[in-house]
Amino acid sequence: MSDLTSIPSVSVTYACNGATMRSNELGMRPMQERAYEKRGEQYLLIKSPPASGKSRALMFIALDKLENQGIKQAIIAVPEKSIGASFNDEPLSKFGFWADWKVEPKWNLCNAPGGDGGKVNALGKFLESDNKILVCTHATFRFAVEKFGVEAFDNRLIAVDEFHHVSVNPDNRLGAHLGEFLTRDKIHMVAMTGSYFRGDAEPVLMPEDEAKFDSVTYTYYEQLNGYKYLKKLDIGYYFYSGSYVDDILKVLEPQEKTIVHIPNVNSRESTKDKIKEVEHIIEELGDWKGIDPETGFHLVETDDGRVLKIADLVDDEPAKRDKVSAALKDPAQKNNRDHIDIIIALGMAKEGFDWIWCEHALTIGYRSSLTEIVQIIGRATRDAKGKIRARFTNLIAEPDASEEAVTEAVNDTLKAIAASLLMEQVLAPRFNFIPKNPDSGPIEGFDYGEGGYDPQNTNVGFNEDSGQFQIEIKGLAEPKSPEATRICQEDLNEVITAFVQDKTSIERGLFDEELVPEELTVVRMGKIIKDKYPELNEEDREAVRQHAIAALNITQKAKEIALEGNDDEAKGNTALIDGVRKFAMDVRDLDIDLIDRINPFSEAYAILAKTMTEESLKQVAAVISGKKVKMDIDEARALAKRALKFKQERGRLPEITSADPWEKRMAEGVAFLARMKAEAANG
Repeated sequence: MSDLTSIPSVSVTYACNGATMRSNELGMRPMQERAYEKRGEQYLLIKSPPASGKSRALMFIALDKLENQGIKQAIIAVPEKSIGASFNDEPLSKFGFWADWKVEPKWNLCNAPGGDGGKVNALGKFLESDNKILVCTHATFRFAVEKFGVEAFDNRLIAVDEFHHVSVNPDNRLGAHLGEFLTRDKIHMVAMTGSYFRGDAEPVLMPEDEAKFDSVTYTYYEQLNGYKYLKKLDIGYYFYSGSYVDDILKVLEPQEKTIVHIPNVNSRESTKDKIKEVEHIIEELGDWKGIDPETGFHLVETDDGRVLKIADLVDDEPAKRDKVSAALKDPAQKNNRDHIDIIIALGMAKEGFDWIWCEHALTIGYRSSLTEIVQIIGRATRDAKGKIRARFTNLIAEPDASEEAVTEAVNDTLKAIAASLLMEQVLAPRFNFIPKNPDSGPIEGFDYGEGGYDPQNTNVGFNEDSGQFQIEIKGLAEPKSPEATRICQEDLNEVITAFVQDKTSIERGLFDEELVPEELTVVRMGKIIKDKYPELNEEDREAVRQHAIAALNITQKAKEIALEGNDDEAKGNTALIDGVRKFAMDVRDLDIDLIDRINPFSEAYAILAKTMTEESLKQVAAVISGKKVKMDIDEARALAKRALKFKQERGRLPEITSADPWEKRMAEGVAFLARMKAEAANG
């Protein structure tokens, strides 16, 4: 097996300008200041990465609503009890704010003993009291709404942490309750999330409800670029054969602070004995020397004489796991890098888990949710002194000979690639696309590269401070409605998430040698946007489609160019910027037709070919080729619409004998519809 650590699928380097960690005169970091400026909004959605300070941002906003906006009480709902600690008392006045954040111990229900029944009754007493702030879990809040009704919460602030747990699915009770609150319109709401999309592709909110929210967006690029220490983030998916515990040291470096997430017992990667898996990992790392009686950590001596402290969160025995969990949460050890070296977990140490020293999040087996992957990556992206590099590794079993296993392996592989493509968009600077017109000119604050702005060509500007691209594209459609404009400005990643999770798109993009890229970039993406935003008219849907595919494909081309160049660390933080500029310059006139002709998955295939053995890659390709989809009526109609547009532009219909594969495919769509019509007429 090759050296797995040498081929990350995504590698980004940042400037480390320190801006993220600077505070203003009120003690607010940049994201918090941005959120506080919108404190008067009734409905506020904060989209910001892990470790950017969402909890404290809420404290500032909630205190202002309680003091200055006539709000009676603030209720903060978190997904699990451990995250309630994020809302413990904070001496905000010490750093310049006009009040402190205080939660009376009895009103932090995350710390209260007993089940949800007693906590629901406690929440009811809180509603009748003069107390101001309560913290509880999503579950307690749900049950309280069911018991007391939405009207009992009138004139209160409801804050929902990790908002991506909500969805419009009728089975999602939290989502249903929030819909009732929005319909009644008698509360204020702050929703917070580090990943505003769900792995199951369910919408978080209905469009008419989402339109009520004012958004504060702080990007991963802004967050990581403004760190003081962490400079580089690598993300990779790697494949192994046999048992993962035999190969784990090829990706697990004992000198790195690491969280190992072992596979779910129902997954292909699991040996079905989680306790033995932990024991085997410990054996691979060195000689076991016993257990620290105070912390419950395993002590393991490596070949070079170091003693590793390893926390086992997999063992179900309550006394053992509670001791280890308590030791990991010990506030006195928060800034002690030597407190723990490796954490092994199953279902824990993910969302809301705060270990700033974590350098490597190693996950065995594909996780069913893109959201979960983003949350796991977030464990490693905290800034800490001396921590220069962080990485996420997804270790996946290669397919074996049986058809059933191959099919399952294909699905896991496609999901891993989808997660990788999505993370490239999440980690990249923000794209703002504008049409190239005769009167186009430079925009203040944007650097247009060595030659400056060229009025004769399409230009790429970059603003280092805001982490934003300004990219001119010929023929680009502009959104007309406020909702389409909002999607193009705020939600392109959500559109791309839906696209890269579409199995038909990713299968064909990776393995269909006869693919015409426009079948994905125009037809398939167009259908996904129509399904996702049915309220948009055709003109706006086309504008959203063009902006989304431009963001995805320009990132892919820039990455391809960056990988072709040398890995010069000095140029690392400008590699993507340089790649975008070089792509735009090489094609001279960057237009939307050219962007539509790029297969969004071609670069992902190149990386897959490096990480998977040739035999396994052939097996995967064979499985996908074996279920090749023929044209259906929906695709034919979409192609016929494009053919009509083609006729309007060129004065003739597409020809089925054309050498241009896209023109030929449109003609095939027209012919398919004509054939269907004739068959229907003939009975």
